[in-house]
Amino acid sequence: MTRLVRCSMVQEVDPQVDLIFSIAVHPSHRIESESLTFTMAGEPVDARELINVDGGRLHRVIPNAGLLEIEYQATVGHPAAAEPITETGLMQYQRPSRYAESDVLFRHARSLFTGLTGSALLNAVAEYVNTTLTYSPANTTPTDSAVTTLNTQHGVCRDFSHLTIALLRAMDVPARYVACYAPGLVPMDFHAVTEAFVDGAWHVVDTTGLTDPTALVRISSGRDAADCAFLTFHGGSARLKRMRIDAWVQQGEERIDPSPLAFDRSRLARIS
Repeated sequence: MTRLVRCSMVQEVDPQVDLIFSIAVHPSHRIESESLTFTMAGEPVDARELINVDGGRLHRVIPNAGLLEIEYQATVGHPAAAEPITETGLMQYQRPSRYAESDVLFRHARSLFTGLTGSALLNAVAEYVNTTLTYSPANTTPTDSAVTTLNTQHGVCRDFSHLTIALLRAMDVPARYVACYAPGLVPMDFHAVTEAFVDGAWHVVDTTGLTDPTALVRISSGRDAADCAFLTFHGGSARLKRMRIDAWVQQGEERIDPSPLAFDRSRLARIS
């Protein structure tokens, strides 16, 4: 299975604002082809590639004032490279973080899931989040946390992921946030899911139920959305004028948009 991903956006920026983009496919994937350009008024703008703490790639740009155009596309094959597992790496994903307050939700999680472990726990948490929350872009803000989301019972993919992460960490399971391209997602956008370390490996769950997890393409992983924003900036402002994301599965000449309904959510899955 080959996956094709694209990102196109225009940012209106102040002079010398420091822009850090996280839109390139994570190098753990087998990237068959790739291109990334930054231009302003038709002229190329220099970008520096940096390696993030999760091994993903960041691109740092400091342009002049005006409209900055960003174009990215990649062809991604299977399989993804195996990820090294370290004790310290797992420890950081057991701790509370800004948007995933597992310490605050400790008693709530224990009241719901005590006695469950491994895949049974992951499935129970996924079902709870999916049935408790309503997917509602109009009822969330970028600073909502897992606690806020549980109280309002509304959110988008980042909120579903934060609540899932917080509940799993409260049950002593390492859990992390994953920003990704998601073939078949409707409406198409950047997407967020959760990975949990159970049965000796990282397994992915999309508690929104909007994707087939086996088709996802990782961009970055982190403690929560603060580690995985597609853009952060300093020293000025950037205003998104236009953005388009696309991702699909290619088989021969045929484009395929995987259906989330075709995936059996009772089984464990991995990003590949």
